[in-house]
Amino acid sequence: MTGYQAGIQKFGEMETQVIGVSTDNLPSIKYWTDNVIKTEFPIASDFMRKTATAYGVLMPERGIANRATFVVDKEGKIAYIEEGSSAVDTSGAANACSRLKKH
Repeated sequence: MTGYQAGIQKFGEMETQVIGVSTDNLPSIKYWTDNVIKTEFPIASDFMRKTATAYGVLMPERGIANRATFVVDKEGKIAYIEEGSSAVDTSGAANACSRLKKH
């Protein structure tokens, strides 16, 4: 999520909203966002893993979600997905957001 925090201004200029979701509990997320990366965007807790399961990114053997980026358009449809270690690179999401803004 550090890449998204670093690029938060760029995403704002594209009229997009960054929202993080973590399988950590709320106290862990609060500590992380207040002290480690100091995010300016909200991070929701998916401690029960319902969102990770619904989006198909839960790794049940580890009990955590795979890193993933989803770009959702104004109609609520998923327009872009990036999974795995490459999901921390914001360029794919930024390109998808830029394309959506043009339409």
